[in-house]
Amino acid sequence: MSRTRWRFGLAATAFLVTAGLMPAPAHAEDTADYAITVDPTAKGAKIDDTMYGVFFEDINRAADGGLYAELVQNRSFEYSTDDNRSYTPLTSWTVEGTGQVVDDDGRLNERNRNYLSLAAGSAVTNAGYNTGVHVEEGKRYDFSVWARAESGTTLTVTLQDADGSLATARQVAAKGGWAKYKATFTATRTSSNGRLTVASSAAAALDMVSLFPRDTYKHQANGLRKDLAEKVAALKPGFLRFPGGCLVNTGSMEDYSEASGYQRKRSYQWKDTIGPVEERATNSNVWGYNQSYGLGYYEYFRFAEDIGAMPLPVVPALVTGCGQNQATDDDALLKRHIQDTLDLIEFANGPVTSTWGKKRARMGHPKPFHLTTLGVGNEENLPVEFMARFKQFRAAIEAKYPDITVVSNSGPDDAGSTFDTAWQLNRQENVDMVDEHYYNSTQWFLQNNDRYDTYDRSGPKVFLGEYASWGNAFKNGLAEAAFMTGLERNADVVKLASYAPLFANEDYVQWSPDMVWFNNHASWNSANYEVQKLFMTNVGDRVVPSTATGTPSLTGPIAGAVGLSTWATTAAYDDVKVTDADGNSLLSDDFSGDASKWTHTGGGSWSVQDGQYVQTDVAAENTMVSAGDTKWHDYDLHVKATKKSGKEGFLVAFGVKDTGNYYWWNLGGWNNTQSAVEQAVDGGKSTLISKAGSVETSRAYDIDIKVRGRQVTLYLDGQEWGSFTDDKPAEPFRQVVTKDKKTGDLIVKVVNAQSTAARTAIDLGGAKVASKARVTTLTADPDAVNSETETPVAPVRSTFEGVADRFTYTFPANSVTFLRIKQR
Repeated sequence: MSRTRWRFGLAATAFLVTAGLMPAPAHAEDTADYAITVDPTAKGAKIDDTMYGVFFEDINRAADGGLYAELVQNRSFEYSTDDNRSYTPLTSWTVEGTGQVVDDDGRLNERNRNYLSLAAGSAVTNAGYNTGVHVEEGKRYDFSVWARAESGTTLTVTLQDADGSLATARQVAAKGGWAKYKATFTATRTSSNGRLTVASSAAAALDMVSLFPRDTYKHQANGLRKDLAEKVAALKPGFLRFPGGCLVNTGSMEDYSEASGYQRKRSYQWKDTIGPVEERATNSNVWGYNQSYGLGYYEYFRFAEDIGAMPLPVVPALVTGCGQNQATDDDALLKRHIQDTLDLIEFANGPVTSTWGKKRARMGHPKPFHLTTLGVGNEENLPVEFMARFKQFRAAIEAKYPDITVVSNSGPDDAGSTFDTAWQLNRQENVDMVDEHYYNSTQWFLQNNDRYDTYDRSGPKVFLGEYASWGNAFKNGLAEAAFMTGLERNADVVKLASYAPLFANEDYVQWSPDMVWFNNHASWNSANYEVQKLFMTNVGDRVVPSTATGTPSLTGPIAGAVGLSTWATTAAYDDVKVTDADGNSLLSDDFSGDASKWTHTGGGSWSVQDGQYVQTDVAAENTMVSAGDTKWHDYDLHVKATKKSGKEGFLVAFGVKDTGNYYWWNLGGWNNTQSAVEQAVDGGKSTLISKAGSVETSRAYDIDIKVRGRQVTLYLDGQEWGSFTDDKPAEPFRQVVTKDKKTGDLIVKVVNAQSTAARTAIDLGGAKVASKARVTTLTADPDAVNSETETPVAPVRSTFEGVADRFTYTFPANSVTFLRIKQR
């Protein structure tokens, strides 16, 4: 990005010099000049109270071991190899003496299949999550267990760590058939390494072993971990979307019953998750662990109510997503799921005299939850099949509940054939709202502030249900903040938006980045969280139209070395040739000798075999090898490629700067279902062009890539596959102005995502304003990351007393700044 200073003309320059109102000193060579012009008499888009919300999915142990306050892991001995190949029913448990997990007719109930049979004089100990069970000195903890002891037994329950007791032991007398027994502990000291032990004097059967902190969020029974829930509440979210995510529409669509063989790998089905916790069916989580459903639909609705958020549940559409890509053709099963969705609405909104409203009331909530919006499906890669089923869901809902907004989606990407087809169908069917998802590089977010400027104002509205740049450093938050100014400017199209995912337990991570990180004793806000909070708590009610000057940029040609890679695939490459625009050879390698021209920077195993360069590790991901000069530009790359085995196809790279910055043509990616050109910037990838397509095993393909300036043309077996021009500026200076109806404040929101301060002439268009503004600033090193022990990215609040109809403000380098200016 050029650091050339922008000139406003003589009048503006004089104003900048004479005003002298900069909040912080800046050397001239470290300052770029901008202008923001506001039109307070014009009406911009109305911003709904529900504009920003939170997206919850049970990923990264966000529920069990996270938001759900239960301290015992695998409390009902239901862990299975269906959940994770390493699991057994005794995972996280240690038996001293004799004990075994049993699945027979003596179980607690039909939907809780396993229980522990413990011999006389034996004990079982639970290791909790992370380093153990966390307790705090002076706090109370409620223990419970379901036990069966025909001859009677004494259960001795202890809490301890390696240094000794953490609470006075409790004894519980148990006798007869299955019954629930309780005890309460008061922790005598703080520890994050605790172990809960239950010892039995005589033979006994145990199930649903539980330890709950008394101090849960809002003191709710079967409640939520307080610090995590409070972080969500502090965002003041307009909506809570739940329960996902990929777990909504992956796996079997059957129920959990004898008729279906008690299938464990099921889509998330809401009826499994309500009622007494000991009767809720456990399930395999698509992210590689078990979900107990202790945190279920009732708890989600209650949490939304507690934080003042609109509940937004998502149900499966019977087309699996997230790479599974199968459509269920069982009409009876489809009708059952549609009825389940109607029953869900009744559970949320129905009177206590209705079947499902009565169940809600029995759980402790006679008043309705005021459900108004519901999503059907999630990231389906089969848009035609999805739409056929979506229409049936919508028709049934509209017939019975015409006031419910039914949300569709556009697949898993921000562009491409699936996205285009899905949007075309959504428009044809006059869908109310479309859920878009995308994860991209910081550069993509800086380049696409105008994404929604050209969306049809009369077409379906947008729910941006999942988005994030690839990282939790402040530079990621800056890029997202720049993008969010465009979301607000287009609030007439983008009605809902939520960063995703919400939570990550640092010891159980399947996906990163995430908004809030935690372990068993602490939680901390990411830089992204701080950005989201600043926007979510300073939304305003209406956009005030404004314009700003941009940043001059100097864009050179795409330059870099070339590379070869694979992803969960073995492949052979041959006849690599790189020639410049005049036909002169830059690189030629037929692998008749060694591979000394290539540098191996990724995983996998490469070797020269029979005159080919072969990658033989079928499990390795991103096995990049590269050759050539990072200064190369305007060249032609030819490669011959043959897939040997595995899930995907080829990765042929160009413009390779280093391991985190390159382009590659991903042929047969996404489980060999589509091909795309992806750009990696600082490790985060964005898709530039994509098409459906697969790669055949054992067939040799000729791959040619022509790079000219910023334009790239791609050829497969001599036929042009596609082309693109990567010349969109990554604008670092973005702004939006909104008005808060309640206070009358103008809220000037400015993102300066560059290492240069932005001295800015602000023209409020004649608005009568107070001279003092309340300022909130986020600024830090771009690579700064918050952690459990350090928070370099945190808001700083101040006042600025130089406000006038026209004034100057210098926005620090790498900053997000909100000025709240009172109108007289």
